[in-house]
Amino acid sequence: MIVIAHLSDVHLDGGPRAAERTRAVMDYLDALPHDLDAVLVSGDIADTGKPSEYEEARALLASRHPTVICPGNHDERVAYRRVMLGEEQPSELPVDQVLRGERFVLAVCDSSVPGEDHGFLTEQTLTWLDGVLADTPHEVPVLVAFHHPPVPLHTPYVDGIRQFGEERLAELAGRHPHLRAFLCGHAHTAAATTFAGRPLLVAPGVVSTLRLPWETATEPDHHVHLDEPPAVAFHVLGDDGRLTTHYRVVTGRR
Repeated sequence: MIVIAHLSDVHLDGGPRAAERTRAVMDYLDALPHDLDAVLVSGDIADTGKPSEYEEARALLASRHPTVICPGNHDERVAYRRVMLGEEQPSELPVDQVLRGERFVLAVCDSSVPGEDHGFLTEQTLTWLDGVLADTPHEVPVLVAFHHPPVPLHTPYVDGIRQFGEERLAELAGRHPHLRAFLCGHAHTAAATTFAGRPLLVAPGVVSTLRLPWETATEPDHHVHLDEPPAVAFHVLGDDGRLTTHYRVVTGRR
């Protein structure tokens, strides 16, 4: 059995609120009685992309479990690379990373577009992902992660800044049957749908929770819950190949 914890949208800004919520989730994961195969943090690590926010993130997101972190639309690639990856001469190229476990591969793509809120996978990223999939034996499942969902989630605020150009990713997925699922964040709500014939699993937000359209009749312009507790997803690949996702609310340190 493979277990991957998935959190997203911590939006660290130097203030106590985001830090406390992030710390609560990470403390919960580190206190688990069993080792996780991976922890995925799928974007919007910093709130404004300042180096100081990444210094905070590097400390708060440290874990005893193998961890992979990708940028989102609030992140800034150069500062991210310099602080989070330790690069002395960071570039503005997409931050694409791969975590190869004993029985799985987690390929994490940078869907951010510098200076914009929507997402898009560059040709460079798609070529990189195609290579990761081609280099992975077909009996090894691959999970592909990024920040922006590539399909509408029926949440107008998020759907307008989702990942576009998704037909290129769907075509790539069609050539690689061992690509088992897509994981993302950005929406600040736990959600599950499909893309390119695979599950698309959305992590809840740590810093806040999105109000759904049918929850906002009296407050149409207020689309964020700030009082809901943070949450985390657990993606489980069973020995039978079945993928199951559990969502857990984190109400405090455990």
